[in-house]
Amino acid sequence: MPKKKQRARNDTNNNAPRHQDAAKKEQGSSLTYILYALIILLFILYIFVFKNNLEIAVLAIILIAVTLIVEFQASVREEGARRTILEIAAAIVVAILAVWLIPSLVLGTSSPVDVVASCSMLPNLHRGDLVLVHGIRNMSAFLSQHNIPVVNVSALAYSNMAANIEKEALYPLAYNSTAIEEIIKDPGQYRISFFNIFCLNSGRTAGSCIADQQYQNSNLVKYNYTVRSVHIGNVSSNIVFTSSITIGNTTVYENYSNPIIVYKAKSPSGISEDIIHRLYAAIRVGNQYYLLTKGDNNPVLDLQSAIYPPNSSEVLGYVAYSVPWLGYPSLIVKGQIGSSDLAGCNQTII
Repeated sequence: MPKKKQRARNDTNNNAPRHQDAAKKEQGSSLTYILYALIILLFILYIFVFKNNLEIAVLAIILIAVTLIVEFQASVREEGARRTILEIAAAIVVAILAVWLIPSLVLGTSSPVDVVASCSMLPNLHRGDLVLVHGIRNMSAFLSQHNIPVVNVSALAYSNMAANIEKEALYPLAYNSTAIEEIIKDPGQYRISFFNIFCLNSGRTAGSCIADQQYQNSNLVKYNYTVRSVHIGNVSSNIVFTSSITIGNTTVYENYSNPIIVYKAKSPSGISEDIIHRLYAAIRVGNQYYLLTKGDNNPVLDLQSAIYPPNSSEVLGYVAYSVPWLGYPSLIVKGQIGSSDLAGCNQTII
């Protein structure tokens, strides 16, 4: 009998650490669930309530980091550091295969997934949308299939334009004796002209920066303007807008049925980023194509912001599908966050 009692006491003592481990595991799981719930809540607040508030985004980043640390520590306690590291490595490999390599092979592009980082494509694409990108294997066939206007240009004319691309940085603006405006209440109180933005930013007088007809005659692309309605918050107003372009004897108007493409943007100022904008027209120089693009919610073409037209090798593909909101975690991690006003999300061109 004494031996049985001793054995019972030993069993009780051996079970105590197990109960403690189970309690710690349950406590750790509860903490993880709470952290995940807080992260989801912050994302909801970030997207719908506070409209891309920087402080909310930073707090979400901190919570994500804390959650990863808590889960890593819990996994080390349960399975050991070596096994945890191996499992994380395996998960990363699987994620790369599932999200990147396999879609790349299927869709024929090195970047099968991208995220809309601004509001330049409202109302068709929203900031934070995740887009599936399909590669373009034959640019000539792609342009023909989608009825994209193609204008033939000599190599000399195109190289002159590319070498002086800042001359293309022309914004249509309304002006009078006291002000230069893009958004105007009463168009009848203003005259409208194109202004070279680099000239205006240099501090020169507005009058010396007007890009009149004579100025544009020396450009490869000539721009035409109009006035359109724009909603800023809940207020309707007017915006000066590039309505069409003319290259040689060909005039091209914006067509919202054209495909949206993703390309690597480059500019003299050093911009190097992915841009997701609608295809406007194509310039053919020999066997090479250069694409003109424009955001649906932008008043000007990308070329008018001194961004070089991408060639076929710089085009990652066209947007085949989009999923709302799923791209927000990527924007936060990359630091592509800020207020809706700064991102241009408070206005929509009609």
